[in-house]
Amino acid sequence: MSNTIDALALKKAFIAGANNLDKNKEYINELNVFPVPDGDTGTNMTLTILSAVKEVEAAPDDMKSIAKAMSTGSLRGARGNSGVILSQLLRGFSKKVQDARTIDVHVIADAFQKAVETAYKAVMKPKEGTILTVAKGVASKARECADADMSLAQFCDEVIEYGDAVLDSTPEMLPVLKEAGVVDSGGQGLMVVLKGAVDCLMGRVTVELSKNTGTVNVARTSTGAGNDSISTADIKFGYCTEFIINLEKPYGEAEEDDLKSFLESIGDSIVCVSLDDIVKIHVHTNHPGQAFEKGLTLGYLTNMKIDNMRIEHHERVIGQAERDEAEKQEEERQHRKQEHKEPRKKYGFITVSMGDGLKTLFEELGADRVIEGGQTMNPSTEDMLNAIDDVNAENIFILPNNKNVVLAANQAATLCEDKNIIVIPTANAPQGISAMIAFDSTVDVDENRSAMKSAVKNVKSGQVTYSVRDTSIDGKAIKEGDIMGIGDKGLVSVGNDIENVTFELIADAVDEDSEVISIYNGADVSEEDAQKLTGRVEEAYPDVDVQCYYGGQPIYYYIVSVE
Repeated sequence: MSNTIDALALKKAFIAGANNLDKNKEYINELNVFPVPDGDTGTNMTLTILSAVKEVEAAPDDMKSIAKAMSTGSLRGARGNSGVILSQLLRGFSKKVQDARTIDVHVIADAFQKAVETAYKAVMKPKEGTILTVAKGVASKARECADADMSLAQFCDEVIEYGDAVLDSTPEMLPVLKEAGVVDSGGQGLMVVLKGAVDCLMGRVTVELSKNTGTVNVARTSTGAGNDSISTADIKFGYCTEFIINLEKPYGEAEEDDLKSFLESIGDSIVCVSLDDIVKIHVHTNHPGQAFEKGLTLGYLTNMKIDNMRIEHHERVIGQAERDEAEKQEEERQHRKQEHKEPRKKYGFITVSMGDGLKTLFEELGADRVIEGGQTMNPSTEDMLNAIDDVNAENIFILPNNKNVVLAANQAATLCEDKNIIVIPTANAPQGISAMIAFDSTVDVDENRSAMKSAVKNVKSGQVTYSVRDTSIDGKAIKEGDIMGIGDKGLVSVGNDIENVTFELIADAVDEDSEVISIYNGADVSEEDAQKLTGRVEEAYPDVDVQCYYGGQPIYYYIVSVE
């Protein structure tokens, strides 16, 4: 085989790496330490790299175009911390290969080193035992092998073997990995990409580049009764629930019938639209979380949305199952074009949140755009950039409201050239709410940044959800289906009762200086249960102001904060 890689070979190797990641993403998801039903590492990295694949496939077969497509596609599509770090690795790699006519082991070694430098700079507090450590080990071995003038085949074998060894050592660097009995999921994802690319270079797998400009697909659709109109006068099922299942399991007529039967057992006004490898769901139910859980048995979820019809008091009508996306985008573009003719206001706000109740709270506090997402589905850098484009303001504060969204927000800020973007690194919705309350329109940007960050530091928060697998965290044994109370510093309580676990989570956060306890109940918690918990907390802490709000968030029964 050749000892150099030309542009076409690079394109195929990159696509092969992405395909390998896509194939193994569920395995990578299962390596996550916390067994919560959220946007996991494998999913985030896959969505990130597949965003780049779209641009790489369309790029001309020259090195500069392919390198640019790898970089820009992954940067804009980056989701979650692991996805952002992967995009930075690709960005650094691309800078070194873009001007090469062909790539040899020396160019690869230089590109790997630049990739590591770029990724480390993007993370404020790099932690060893993660994807960064694996990338650094791979780059170090690549330099050693290149200096020894190895052939490309030997170079690849040595680098992959060493990368696996570094990955296997990550539990010794991070005790939490060792306790859970897993290696770092991001590092595993990186090795999966590299192995897929090497398999292609070595001829063990082949990649056929599509020559088609587009294909016509026929959708298989089934609907439940009564989907043309929904009366709000006598609503039996209160939550309009929509989501897309990205299929990872076999899905034929039997599976479709089973899915529809389940949805009919928990609600009505059902629409199932099947198109290739996705299924679009609409259902009215009193238990949105159960619908999500059923969907998770078939694949990972995106575009999750819940509307409380009883609170909103409006008719919700199901239109065409497949929206005319081009028309929608054109309308938005025309709207922004008209808006940008108007003078920009001084301040604007973008927040990330899931649940109609929390969305309403942020809008009431002054948020211009609320991006749907967060723990259950991390929005991409491009989602952030689109929101920034929508907000006609000179200075825009972004509140990610999730630790796994902060890097994507920071990346969007660096890519925006015509507006001043300020990211307040809020880790959850309560912190975001406190930050917005602390904002003062009469003072300048720096004073607001300082005040908002200070407000965030005063918030202790926690979330209550269920475990999706057996594991052990902080010395606590967890079984699949257990209720978990997760605080700012990790797991606080585990049990079988939602109220008891939530109460223990709040008790852990309350101290003699506590003044306010806020409780946000999710879509799967009844108002009666929320009020019962609130009463119990009020009785236990009579000197603290206890407030209960409808959050409407899926998956998480309660989000709580103590200030």
